[in-house]
Amino acid sequence: MATTKKRFDWILLVILMSYFMILLDNSIIFTGTVKIAQDLNLNQATLSWVSSAYSLTFGGFLLLGGRAGDLFGRRRVFQVGLVIFGLGSLLVGAAVNAPMIIAARAFQGIGSAILAPTTLAILMDTYEGPERTKAIAYYGAMAGIGASVSLVIGGIFASLLTWRVGFFINVPISIWMFYLAVRHLNKDRGQAGKLDWIGTLTSLIGMSALVYSIIGNWAKLPAFLLAIVFLAGFIYQERRTEQPIMPLRLFNDRERIGAYVGRFLYLGAMMGFWFITPQLMQNQLGFSALMAGVAFFPLTIVNFIVALQVARLTAKWGNGGLLVAGIGLTMLGMLWMSRFTPTVGYWWGIAAPMLVVGIGQGLSLSPFTAAGVAHTQGADAGAASGVVNVMHQIGGSVGLSILVTTQGLFSGRIVGYQHAILTGAGLLLLALLAAIFLIVPGERK
Repeated sequence: MATTKKRFDWILLVILMSYFMILLDNSIIFTGTVKIAQDLNLNQATLSWVSSAYSLTFGGFLLLGGRAGDLFGRRRVFQVGLVIFGLGSLLVGAAVNAPMIIAARAFQGIGSAILAPTTLAILMDTYEGPERTKAIAYYGAMAGIGASVSLVIGGIFASLLTWRVGFFINVPISIWMFYLAVRHLNKDRGQAGKLDWIGTLTSLIGMSALVYSIIGNWAKLPAFLLAIVFLAGFIYQERRTEQPIMPLRLFNDRERIGAYVGRFLYLGAMMGFWFITPQLMQNQLGFSALMAGVAFFPLTIVNFIVALQVARLTAKWGNGGLLVAGIGLTMLGMLWMSRFTPTVGYWWGIAAPMLVVGIGQGLSLSPFTAAGVAHTQGADAGAASGVVNVMHQIGGSVGLSILVTTQGLFSGRIVGYQHAILTGAGLLLLALLAAIFLIVPGERK
């Protein structure tokens, strides 16, 4: 019992802190873009690549990161990811021009792609039974809490200090995480086998081309066609090879399919919401970057409180039932927020629906994570974790693109925001249907 307590205290701390670093640098850009553009003299097109470069390498290397942990040992690969991420963060914070910050963000994304699936795989290896349920609940809760808190932290740094602090702070945290990993993570040798380089190459090019076709500034159609060709080649390779980086048997389970589809759609809606709402606050309500971050407190605080109850609620309602309730509440909050006007104001038009969204988000992300790795064997834990994070990252990029494009179709910023949020609610409706017809029946079989 003492050993279990020690594991819960230290190993889970390493996992959650590492995951939080990833989320921090994925979301902190939203409230720091104005300051970054001013410091480095970036135009809007160049500024978009500060986020895009990170997304491209993050999405493109995720499956490789998951499989590498299976083959070479979780702890060793985790430590490599920490070194890459910490060094990348240092280079981003020290950037003096556009090429440097874009290249550094791409390098940092590789570290994130290694850390994200490896941390979840370590969690699955370490905990069993009720402890695993509790650990997954904390991990899933961090996905929502981390993204929300990052908006607040980004606003504080950008307004009171400098946006660079948000990246420099990762360096000592990475060093501390490396020390804790050496001290507390079990040393594992990995599995016998080899890395699927053809699958790695086709997935990397396919994922990168897909993300670029959404967020790029030119040659979008050729990039999309390239994505189709290479992703089809990837699926063919995974079907024929004996040691795939993404075993297609992961998609034989109804519950996992529903989790992957639902997470893709859910994060698409939420990433778009996190991106356009701070801009609305600053452009239409006159909020500073700091106040725009603080304005997310209703969502963040409620999310945190609810997420801590997920393990207990899962035991009572079941993972699928909790997920249906969480997605439904998130959708209702988004529908409410789509009615925002300056006349309605912040408190009733944004803060109040944020409370509902926060409850829904707190109830949703942990069950999504649990369903995404449900019924996996030890050999597939890294691959399943990789797919969970691929859906999280790529779904966020796709949804962000959809909501921003929808907003741009309307001349008025308020009308554009309303329709964008309404589109996000539509994505959540599709996620709800995936939960009802795939996850819940799959859980009960």
